Amino acid sequence: MSVLVLGGTGEARALAERLDGAGVPFVSSLAGRVSRPRLPVGPVRIGGFGGTDGLASYLCDEQITAVVDATHPFAAGISAHAADACARAGLPLLRLQRPGWSDEPGAHRWTWVDGHDAAAAAAVEAAVRGGTVFLTTGRQTLDRFVGPLASCPTLVRVVEPLGIAAPDEWTVLESRGPYDLAAERALMHEHGIRVLVTKDSGGAMTRAKLDAADELKVDVIVVRRPPAPAGVRTVPDAEAAARWAAAPAAAGTPR
Repeated sequence: MSVLVLGGTGEARALAERLDGAGVPFVSSLAGRVSRPRLPVGPVRIGGFGGTDGLASYLCDEQITAVVDATHPFAAGISAHAADACARAGLPLLRLQRPGWSDEPGAHRWTWVDGHDAAAAAAVEAAVRGGTVFLTTGRQTLDRFVGPLASCPTLVRVVEPLGIAAPDEWTVLESRGPYDLAAERALMHEHGIRVLVTKDSGGAMTRAKLDAADELKVDVIVVRRPPAPAGVRTVPDAEAAARWAAAPAAAGTPR
């Protein structure tokens, strides 16, 4: 029995700790999009698989018996590849995904949109009332905001350098969470934030910005999560995923 953990999240690292402690053979896979990732315990491979075909070949070559998809809620591509590859190989697949923020206090006051283009349009409309836009959607989708927000004062927070030319009106802040309420409140005060743009990542690590925005009456725009692959069981925490991965059924029951 060997479990493949598709990782890159805090939940994936917590799962690796539990599997390691329980003596369950596993390997964690990271996409390699961050140059200095937080590594989990245990064996780690870094880099893509080459789509569904590459992942299916890896599952066969490495004699993987179960897969836990613990990637980011917005990593729709790898989640789809995992579902297809596991179906092709007849392997069990579990989705470990932290709950989103749609049921959180204050969520009914936020503007929810279905994609980054819609978020950019909503941000431009909100920015007309003045102040600075706080953009926290991650660097991989920033190209969707460059044009619409080129002339808007914008604070962009990313973990690593943008990789694209930032408009003159943008201020780039390289920073890695977690963030607490006091720090987020101070940051918004310092930069005169009036609009927060984020995505429904969920979890506690970046939740404080939403609390600060509510306190300061900042407009909040949230990108909804992409739909998960159909038919894949989902659990909300590492403990449940570890129980599933350690169970004998995980070694031979397709998803």
